[in-house]
Amino acid sequence: MELFLKGDTENVAAGLEYMAKRLKVQLSANGYPIKVKQQKGPLRVANKSGVGEISFEKPIHFFRALGLWLENYQKSKEFDKQETPQFTMSGVMLDASRNAVPTVNEVKKLLEHMALIGLDTLMLYTEDTYEVKEYPYFGYMRGRYTHKELKECDQYAEKLGIDMIPCIQTLGHMREGIKWNYASAMKDTDDILLVDEPKTYEFLENCLKAVSEPFRTNRIHIGMDETFQLGLGKYLEKHGYEHHIDLMTRHLKQVVGITNKLGLKPMIWSDMYFPLFADNSPYLDEDGNIRKDILRNIPDVEYVYWNYYRKEQEVYEKDFQKHKLLGTKPIFAGGAWTWNGLAPNYGKAIVTTNAALAACKKEGIDEIFVTLWGDNGAETPISTAYPLLQLFAEHTYRNGVTMDEVAERFAFCGEGNFEDFMHFKLLDETPGVMEDNLNSSMTSKVLLYQDILIGLYDENIRGLSLGKHYQRVWEMLNKGKQKNPSWEALFNFYEQLAAVLADKAEIGIQVKAAYEQKDYEEMKALLLILDKISANVDLLRQKHRSLWFQANKPFGWEVMDVRYGGVLARIASTKFRLQEWINGTISFIDELEEVRLKHEGPWEMADGIVGGNVYHRIVTAGSFSI
Repeated sequence: MELFLKGDTENVAAGLEYMAKRLKVQLSANGYPIKVKQQKGPLRVANKSGVGEISFEKPIHFFRALGLWLENYQKSKEFDKQETPQFTMSGVMLDASRNAVPTVNEVKKLLEHMALIGLDTLMLYTEDTYEVKEYPYFGYMRGRYTHKELKECDQYAEKLGIDMIPCIQTLGHMREGIKWNYASAMKDTDDILLVDEPKTYEFLENCLKAVSEPFRTNRIHIGMDETFQLGLGKYLEKHGYEHHIDLMTRHLKQVVGITNKLGLKPMIWSDMYFPLFADNSPYLDEDGNIRKDILRNIPDVEYVYWNYYRKEQEVYEKDFQKHKLLGTKPIFAGGAWTWNGLAPNYGKAIVTTNAALAACKKEGIDEIFVTLWGDNGAETPISTAYPLLQLFAEHTYRNGVTMDEVAERFAFCGEGNFEDFMHFKLLDETPGVMEDNLNSSMTSKVLLYQDILIGLYDENIRGLSLGKHYQRVWEMLNKGKQKNPSWEALFNFYEQLAAVLADKAEIGIQVKAAYEQKDYEEMKALLLILDKISANVDLLRQKHRSLWFQANKPFGWEVMDVRYGGVLARIASTKFRLQEWINGTISFIDELEEVRLKHEGPWEMADGIVGGNVYHRIVTAGSFSI
């Protein structure tokens, strides 16, 4: 379609070139006329008597409005619709630290999609995957971004009306960054920096300077979450015990001193200050407020309250009220559940998002973003988050949201069928798992990686007929692929995963049964199935590899090759052991003599085949290192 946009286009002209290409429209003086007006208030799209109208306040609103106008024009030639933004900031946090580092082109692709759906902020989470010239081992062989790459992303975002905010760590979650010898003097534990150590703050100043320089914004996320062992390593040896609240506050003061020096405005994850909110907290006064002497000690930062676990709106409301005791409204971070394992946990993501964002609106929270974590290898392709980004976007521009509205918009913005995408969740939300997979069962990851001869999860899945389940999922995904040509490669990957699991899910149970019954003919038949599984696993690896290299830098794929290679090697060894038994070379198989127990661990729950999304705990009861 040809469009002639006339009026207030100066502030969006730079991004129009990219968005017109994405939307498959041409800009021409001979095109369909659309009057464009930039003004305060809601965004509005209309078409009447052969003339279109778009009203917007911020550039990001214009790009969303342009998509809305085209979508409505395809449905009805005359319309008049408006939307009121619910938040002053609504964005995405992209994890570039857990094995996968998205390429600059992939970041640009995400930015274009965010512009189309109206999300105005992208945080790039880099624990050690950014260049700090003073420390050549920081991010070494991890695909770290250069200063030039980060600046290129930020400049692209600016043209689309999107702010980019660096998001790093300045206390914990530093295992990969400080594992080299250069950092030995500034480590409290393997994962946490040493508080009060001068070299720590010299290091952090260099990091903060390096990561902030490529970006236009002065806002920066400095992390500091989940430092549960703070002060319990080298700090304890040097100084003795000190409560983590006091250590956190003292360290935060030092880091904020650096950010002030650099002209930066920091935010932190709020969880390590949660003890301040407890009903019996010694940090509260007689009126239930945080003591003024405590508040005076905490430097001026913004707090990010993250919660992607609860389905009850009132939980979020109560936590927002507690955060306000700190004297400011928190920023809220929800989750797209792209870190469940190999497949997204859409059920949990949708339930928690709807509850959390309803609470945000009720409690007057101004800024929100959705996290796209990639825990334990970033095995889930980041593009699976697009349906959830659509949900966040619709919440951003509507007070009330229905899933039908989300699906309708995703069909236009994402060129995908929402219902077909929801079938991905069935790879983990299997028989034996609660509705919406609220316990985060990682069934597909467990069953892909678990060892056939060892069978650590065989008792957990016994009687659930998961082979038949995955065969049904394969059929759903095969049909879905036909309806989603823009997403063929993604559907191919999950279709292949379902094909693998249709055979592999219960093969360990079948092998042990044939062994115990001394059924040599059945065991010979199972050897043929093992050949089929091996071929399908290698095909799965290739399809996964194709997706990876389309989106990510090569660094990190070596981990996935090792994981897939481990499955293939163990299938080969299983065949070797079974063949020896069939041939009479050995009279028993030690691994199959062991009585199978249910898998138990810190992540296992009564409802679900969990797995904890930790590869090394799935594949062996032993240890990879000593």
